[in-house]
Amino acid sequence: MAPTRIRGRQTVMDDRRTSGILLHPTSLPGRGIGELGASAERFIDWLARAGQQRWQIMPLGPTGYGDSPYASLSALAGNPLLIALDRLVEAGLLQPADLERAPALPDDHVDFGAVIGWKMNVLQRAYANFRAGAAPAQQAAFEAFLSQHQSWLEDYALFMALKEAHGGAPWNQWNAALVRRDPAALAQARERLAERIRFQQFLQWLFFTHWLEIKRYANQHGVRIIGDIPIFVAYDSADVWANPELFFLDDAGNPTVVAGVPPDYFSATGQRWGNPLYRWDVLERRGYDWWIERFRLTLLLVDIVRLDHFRGFVAYWEVPAAEETAVNGRWVPGPGRALFDALRKALGRVPIIAEDLGLITPDVHALRQELGVPGMAVLHFAWGDTADNLYLPHNHERNLVVYTGTHDNDTTVGWWHALDERTRAHVQRYLGIHGHDIAWDLIRVALMSVAETAIIPMQDVLSLGSEARMNMPGRLGGNWSWRVRAEQLSEATAQRLADLSALYGRTPRMDGTGA
Repeated sequence: MAPTRIRGRQTVMDDRRTSGILLHPTSLPGRGIGELGASAERFIDWLARAGQQRWQIMPLGPTGYGDSPYASLSALAGNPLLIALDRLVEAGLLQPADLERAPALPDDHVDFGAVIGWKMNVLQRAYANFRAGAAPAQQAAFEAFLSQHQSWLEDYALFMALKEAHGGAPWNQWNAALVRRDPAALAQARERLAERIRFQQFLQWLFFTHWLEIKRYANQHGVRIIGDIPIFVAYDSADVWANPELFFLDDAGNPTVVAGVPPDYFSATGQRWGNPLYRWDVLERRGYDWWIERFRLTLLLVDIVRLDHFRGFVAYWEVPAAEETAVNGRWVPGPGRALFDALRKALGRVPIIAEDLGLITPDVHALRQELGVPGMAVLHFAWGDTADNLYLPHNHERNLVVYTGTHDNDTTVGWWHALDERTRAHVQRYLGIHGHDIAWDLIRVALMSVAETAIIPMQDVLSLGSEARMNMPGRLGGNWSWRVRAEQLSEATAQRLADLSALYGRTPRMDGTGA
């Protein structure tokens, strides 16, 4: 029996130690972009051989301008670009010849413009085939999906059809009656765009079907999926258009205040994110119903939620929309524990990881402790400071998720080459290393940490440099496109990771209960 340690009232079992890989589904091998079919299953097989029990992803929603999964057209819908075309051939909705006409697309990054144009045409063909002769079982499954997701799907599908009809323009530039959601104008739009609405519903049915098959496959192989809920939503989204009363908007539908973070060591003007801010007073009166629905749907798709910008639930930085920077903002109290109490009352215990990076004040730490949810430690942020830096391995706690880096960081190899000499020397002295294999040096540190969970970006497992960075915050364009090639998921790399994970007690138990 594994030894048990008692710390206060918390019982810690060694066999709860886990580790996993951070890799968004768009980064999988596939036809120009990752897909929720055979390539995803092969990746899960690789995870299992590598002794990993977690697969962390980013938000799964449909992306708009900039291709960021954190600026989605919906907080509830799925990205149709991830639909597995091979599954549609198996279902009889496409012919093999439909896939043979694919243009030459790169296998090491996503060319979003080329992929969107080609893949949406193929999906339109699949929809035409479905409309012309869907099998009774397919039609029944589709209708059941519509019924199950009616609460959000009708608004989303109408939003997407209207956006298409307006040439992709943001919703505040539509006809005024549609902007203010006049019932007669909406009814007329539903009638006029009925076929395009149905197409959007069809895409969501395919996405949910394929993703839930992948989630089931992962769970069967001892892998649990960590998903992501960004605290804020994009302004140009079905969420804001369909629920304007939940956000600070003027009579024309424009935000009056927006989200950001104040000036700090990294930016003299702060960061003006531009997301509309919630009217938490309205949400409180409604029992936080919109957030409960958002969590309910997310927990259908993932096993564990990484809650982005956790500090914003305690207090967030409010910036007047007319300001060009985040300098002239102010701290405003968030919902605090009341939201999480409402979630627990409606949904039971919600498995959450709190993204508590950045400026964390005692009240933010106190809320996380009250809720008993793990925070995050990023090893890239541990060095060049004093010995009380909480991200240094000797300061880690059990209820924690440790990362080498995240999707917003450079790869570990790129980070190492950009370090100043003082910080590099600190890493070398602390770890007793030269740094010739720095990515795996930090992987070893993450795996040996007392933190319950360790997550490694796939780029670090492959020891890739800055060319493989997923996102550079503040940079317009060139983000979110990196992909792993099929041959990079090698048996030698899986074995190396499995050996280290076993050495530090992070592999599944033989009875299958380790996940």
